[in-house]
Amino acid sequence: MMRSLFSGVAGLRTHQTRMDVIGNNIANVNSTSYKSSSMNFSDMLYQTTQAATGASTTTNRAGTNPKQIGLGSQTASITTSMNAGSPESTNNPYDLYITGDSFFIVSANGDSSYLYTRDGSFTIDEEGTFCMSANGYPVMGYGTTTDTSGATVIDTSSLKTMPIMSADNKTSAPSATTKAYMTGIIDSEDTDFDTTTGKTVQLSFYDNEGYEYTATFAITQDTSTSPYSYTVALSSIVDSSGTAVTSTYSFDNVTLAFNSSGTLDTTTGTLTFTSPVSTNEQTITVDFSALTNYANNGNSTVTATSGTSSSDTTGSGWATGTMSGISIGTDGTITGNYTNGQTKLLGKIPTASFANVYGLEKQGDNLYAASQNTGAITVADVTSAGGKMTTGQLEMSNVDLAAEFTRMITTQRGFQANSRIITVSDTLLEELTNLKR
Repeated sequence: MMRSLFSGVAGLRTHQTRMDVIGNNIANVNSTSYKSSSMNFSDMLYQTTQAATGASTTTNRAGTNPKQIGLGSQTASITTSMNAGSPESTNNPYDLYITGDSFFIVSANGDSSYLYTRDGSFTIDEEGTFCMSANGYPVMGYGTTTDTSGATVIDTSSLKTMPIMSADNKTSAPSATTKAYMTGIIDSEDTDFDTTTGKTVQLSFYDNEGYEYTATFAITQDTSTSPYSYTVALSSIVDSSGTAVTSTYSFDNVTLAFNSSGTLDTTTGTLTFTSPVSTNEQTITVDFSALTNYANNGNSTVTATSGTSSSDTTGSGWATGTMSGISIGTDGTITGNYTNGQTKLLGKIPTASFANVYGLEKQGDNLYAASQNTGAITVADVTSAGGKMTTGQLEMSNVDLAAEFTRMITTQRGFQANSRIITVSDTLLEELTNLKR
């Protein structure tokens, strides 16, 4: 009789624990990336009142089964469902949603004491570091380095904090113009060639400190040749305020001799310019090969543009730029965008995957810690496991309210039934004590 009392108590305790799990799931139904838990029961240690006996050929007696009385139920396990929640759009460029079963890596102090999360609600702190918006824990990732060719590449040698909006990254360094080209039609019937200055074409270019200048070229026609040839000469260079530049510059006149098809063979000229600001000398190679000598109703359409061609901006040069935003690729690559049209590789967000993801320990704040049962941890590109990152989205909780309410009903009935065991056992004890009356 006393055993039934304690079995009922054990049943109440385990059902209360299950209700605690259900309550926590429902409380976190709207927690970002929350993973619901479920509890499994198991029966408790049994008291054997009679052991089993085997059959005897000597006495011809059959065997008997053991007689055992259970002592109630207990919590067998509390399992976390690691299924991904549905994505929710936020339109915040720093919010990230991961497909697949990998995790972001964060650290409370920016060291190797790593924690893991599916919560991609990130922000930038006052020092420009990419971090969790809830607690400021830095997101750990890869920085950049320079390879043997001088190109900026991802440095995968170690995990670090990512100050993607540091002072160095907020600006894009200027670059001097080294290439330019002229394109369009030079129409022989264009009356502008009859003037003293000829046809003027302007080219904008930059020095090594990002200051902009405008070079004016004069194209004059030589009517003594057939077909006509043209001479390109440099008239002047002015700065961005329109003031004439008095520093050293030169340009060897170029003759444009069109063939019978109205096109040019490879024809280039060289503009040498010494910046009045930095006294740096730069050389700009101007390509005239794209010009044509076609009829165009007396209108010439010659333009000069910095760069190599209309599809290649190599050598175009640019001014100093300020960061206008960042973009995060599906593989976690972070790129800075600048007002001068340039981009800069800032870093990369890797993810962690586990041999046994169910071995992770919840730490609160949507964080997990590795345990002795998580097995091997693999840190790699999110796409290596078939996943990807999506910006402007967050992972919702995977709590199924219908399932939780169903479990709540069965748990409540189980609790009630176990309480009746205690009530009935108490009544039996009361009858027993009344025997002495």
